[in-house]
Amino acid sequence: MPLESPSAPAGRRSASLGWRLTRTALALFVGAWIVSLALVLLWQRKDASRNADAIVVLGAAQWDGKPSPVLRARVDHAIGLWRKGMAPTLIMTGGQAPGDTTSEAAVERRYAMSHGVPDTAIRMETRSRNTSESLRNVAAMLPDESRDVILVSDGFHMLRLSIVARRFGLRPQTSPTPTSPIHANREEYWRYTLHESWKAPASFFLELNARR
Repeated sequence: MPLESPSAPAGRRSASLGWRLTRTALALFVGAWIVSLALVLLWQRKDASRNADAIVVLGAAQWDGKPSPVLRARVDHAIGLWRKGMAPTLIMTGGQAPGDTTSEAAVERRYAMSHGVPDTAIRMETRSRNTSESLRNVAAMLPDESRDVILVSDGFHMLRLSIVARRFGLRPQTSPTPTSPIHANREEYWRYTLHESWKAPASFFLELNARR
């Protein structure tokens, strides 16, 4: 009868330890994702707006110079905050995609002016192509003593917006638009919400690295 190799028990222990470590790492990963998803869901129901220096509208699609329903809902909400006297200035953000004849910010400005907002109350950021660029450019537009901003976008966007805004030295408050058509479409709503549950922690770790 062949003798069992002395190395066999050690090999089994090593494999068992490796499997336990893998399960622990997987459990931690899933747990962190669940926490992130819960925070995204919590933040989208939270309107933390109070008086600020500016209301920042995050861009969305525009169609041949007209705001898409999602963009229109964001601008409508921002106009409502402006009319309440929450801030003296609206900052419209969003650049120009390939093939477009105008920028998202320009469409937002034109729409706001058609609803009674004077041109003197509007500023534009027209070069950004994503959330990070929008907030970085907005931060560059504002003086150090005027960093309090109300961020307007869809609810699922709020947590990541708050994280990214702080990275660029802004003092953000979040005010999700309550009328976005995305919320009426459950498939679209959960698709965007799940995407944000991955993007938000990635933005958080980028902010930590930026502070080192």
